[in-house]
Amino acid sequence: MKRFYMVLAVIAVLGIGAMWLSATKNNTRAATPIAPGDTIATPGWLAGSDSAPVEVEEYADFQCPACGRYAILTMPDVMERLVKAGKVRWRFRDFPLQGHQNTIPAHEAAACVGEQGGFWQMHDQLYFNQRDWEFVGNPAKKIRGYAEKVGVDMAKYDACLKAHRYLGGIMASAKQGAARGVNSTPTFIIGGHLVSGALTYDDMKAAIEKATPAKKK
Repeated sequence: MKRFYMVLAVIAVLGIGAMWLSATKNNTRAATPIAPGDTIATPGWLAGSDSAPVEVEEYADFQCPACGRYAILTMPDVMERLVKAGKVRWRFRDFPLQGHQNTIPAHEAAACVGEQGGFWQMHDQLYFNQRDWEFVGNPAKKIRGYAEKVGVDMAKYDACLKAHRYLGGIMASAKQGAARGVNSTPTFIIGGHLVSGALTYDDMKAAIEKATPAKKK
């Protein structure tokens, strides 16, 4: 009888150990490595002159359809007629939305291209080709192709992605945006005022002009 209970005890211990190992294995598989110190939000990606009288901050998600429409239909005019003209400085801020399964890889890829000076080219590649990668099972291959088109050093790009160098900062940017009242994309902060939705060029121009300080006489 004692032998029977000893066997039961051994089986119980082995079972608990197996469950612990299984749980540890699952946790390890699910864990995403984040570089130390990456709890600070990324500063955003800038376009335009430091001397521009107004700064617009855009909180956006690369898989967001409304963001894609804005990037394709409105942003080219904003860049050409307002940013390049020195009337506004533009700051893109990461705001990946929950439920968009492919948006994090896109944001990470844009940041890894951005560290080599190609963020805005990658921004356009991701938005103009959004329908090709937004719902695929593994978007990494397609997105990598866009990085190749931009012309960055692919070994550095791959190393950046493997290390998840910008993941912590991207998530912190989303948290920061939520704390500032952002709850949808695209959302713009223009002269301290929060404006939601994909504005038309005329509406964006009017908002920027309203935020522009009056010239001293």
